[in-house]
Amino acid sequence: MRSGVASLSSVANHASNYGPYTAEALVLASKNLHDKPLHLPCGLNAKILVSRDKIFTRRRLKRVLPSTYIVSAVRNGNDEPESTVGAYADDQSLTISKNVRNSNDSEKEVIASSLYLSENHSQHAQILGNQGNLLDKLKAVHMHALAMEQWNASRLKLCHRRHAASAANLIHYLALRSLDVDQLNEDLSSVGLLNLETINPYVIAGLSTGIQLLENLKSNSSDSDERVEGIASDESFNKYTNSQFTASMMRKRANSNRDFLIGPLQNEKRSHIMVTVGEEAIANETFINDILKAGATIIRINCAHGDPSIWSEIIRRVKINSQILEKPCRILMDLAGPKLRTGRMKSGPCVIKISPKKNACGNVIKAAQVWVAQKGAGSPPAHVSPDVILYVDGQEFLEKLEVDDTVRFSDARGKQRSLKISKKFPVFGGVGFMAECRNTAYVENGTKLYMKGNKKRSVFGCVVDVPPTETFVRLRVGDLLVITRDSSDEQPQSTSSIVGNARVTCSSGYLFDSVKPGEPIAFDDGKIRGVIKGTSISEIVVSITHAGPRGTKLGPEKSINIPESKIQYEGLTSKDIVDLDFVGGHADIVGISFVRDVDDIILLRQELKKRKLERLGVVLKIETKDGLRNLPILLLEAMKLSNPLGVMIARGDLAVECGWEMMADIQEQILSICSAAHVPVIWATQVLESLVKTGVPTRAEITDVACGRRASCIMLNKGKHILEAIATLDTILKGNSTKVKADVRPLVFPNLLS
Repeated sequence: MRSGVASLSSVANHASNYGPYTAEALVLASKNLHDKPLHLPCGLNAKILVSRDKIFTRRRLKRVLPSTYIVSAVRNGNDEPESTVGAYADDQSLTISKNVRNSNDSEKEVIASSLYLSENHSQHAQILGNQGNLLDKLKAVHMHALAMEQWNASRLKLCHRRHAASAANLIHYLALRSLDVDQLNEDLSSVGLLNLETINPYVIAGLSTGIQLLENLKSNSSDSDERVEGIASDESFNKYTNSQFTASMMRKRANSNRDFLIGPLQNEKRSHIMVTVGEEAIANETFINDILKAGATIIRINCAHGDPSIWSEIIRRVKINSQILEKPCRILMDLAGPKLRTGRMKSGPCVIKISPKKNACGNVIKAAQVWVAQKGAGSPPAHVSPDVILYVDGQEFLEKLEVDDTVRFSDARGKQRSLKISKKFPVFGGVGFMAECRNTAYVENGTKLYMKGNKKRSVFGCVVDVPPTETFVRLRVGDLLVITRDSSDEQPQSTSSIVGNARVTCSSGYLFDSVKPGEPIAFDDGKIRGVIKGTSISEIVVSITHAGPRGTKLGPEKSINIPESKIQYEGLTSKDIVDLDFVGGHADIVGISFVRDVDDIILLRQELKKRKLERLGVVLKIETKDGLRNLPILLLEAMKLSNPLGVMIARGDLAVECGWEMMADIQEQILSICSAAHVPVIWATQVLESLVKTGVPTRAEITDVACGRRASCIMLNKGKHILEAIATLDTILKGNSTKVKADVRPLVFPNLLS
């Protein structure tokens, strides 16, 4: 990045011609910066000299200057703006032309050679000798950030007063990141003054502090006799403390925004814990109580699943248990958005399999644990983990059951099987039993359970409420998958020439209208990937290129991603707008899925204003390339709202859209931008996934959580071992768990005198 470093030096040289840095505004722009619709003119009349790819100076040149250029602006004594445009040429010189508005003065041209090149590493040895250059460069960066704020003044004026300071700091951060300051950062670190990578939340305050310290150091080195007096002068001290005060205020602003959106942290935690819940929260009477006790502080409901009746019951239970436990808990509801998903599949038979664990020789090493309870009795206690749950209609039968009794039944295949009662528990609405089964069995609705020894078999219970089996297709590398528009039985038979291949449905017309042969496609957050081989009005044929060694299941309601297709989504779907009525009346926060551009935020603002939802928290879910690319402008547009604001890193879709290998850098980028905007971040998708599903975490998952501590909230998805995952995450997030000291003994030297 030679041109970037040299440009910064040239900016510093040019800035020295205009006196005190605090009275000037200087902008260093690059081609990439101007490609983004962020930097708007603010009345400085410089835009007439700047085009997207070229700059022409007032002097007629035979060649066009490169597209790395400088735009600066200062105000004259009458508070009228004047503009300066310069282009950084190949010969390491800065060509500048100056035009003063409403002035008859002749144009002036200045040729300024660069003061510093990245190749001059020999100068690093004499740090004090280079302090002047270092100070000038830091002043130039400071002026660049201030000018960028002026450049976007019209945009900043539209931000709500709650977000005004944060929006300005975001502009300062973007200005800093538009420069190549790697060498400058190394030089600052070499004198132990400042790290430009750590001042994101308070850019101007950090730069001002560094400038003041460099000025003090410069004056002290030139006059060692007055060293103490120079450092302790009232003017210097006031500037320094004012900068520190501003930085402290910015930190408080970030904490205030976090508390406003998701609530203050409790019990010395570093981050909140969000847990996704669904219908299982209704099936188990104690589920909500258990996860709140374990450490959850936010409950997430996905509007893509369930309906208002289910959502209402979940929210009712959350509020009741939150009050009983005296544990504050907020509710976030995600709007489904225009996400592509596989459609519903025909339900399988209502049968459940009981499978004991066997070794390689087929011998039973552990009996299957079966929960047997009265119909409507609710789920088993939290400390009980059965493999299968059977609900029985037969109160008299259950009342006679005792520990060590044996229950006989004939399974769906006609095989004679038995259950041995091992434990008895009091539960809501009666009693429940844990039983052991040492043989594989298939139980269906209507299966009769008898007590052993009862020859007349007059007392029995019937198994009820067996859910239908999960339906899916198993895909392997090389398979062909056919995606159709609709799964209804009224649809005509497929016209595809491909017969006998796996089939799924997708009701969204976006998919069929956008894809082309040769484009990649992914399913279930990238677990299955393929290439589109053919398309028609009603079908898409996909060749599977990535799947598990034994094949991977693809079931209903799984995500579909087409990262390279030019698909035009609507920002808020009709379902989202309907669901927003419910969300506004019941939830604390709304998650906006698949945010892509400013139009999505404008539509959201209109809908919130129409419903007078000024207090509803808003979380922008970043899960597409466009959402990532437009994040700064999306935040600035959302800051026009008075609502609490946050961002979710939806890593599942984002990884598929942008590439797995890019996720580490993408996470850092989003965290940095949101830190500059003082916007809380939610760290989401596949957090402790192995622990949630199997009960055993991986080492990579634990370190992932450690990285996620920088976010304001970490989200867990639902799974069988969710309570263990919440407890583990809660322990990791508590401050004392991170203060690990190595057990190293001090060195002991032998006593040579003894």
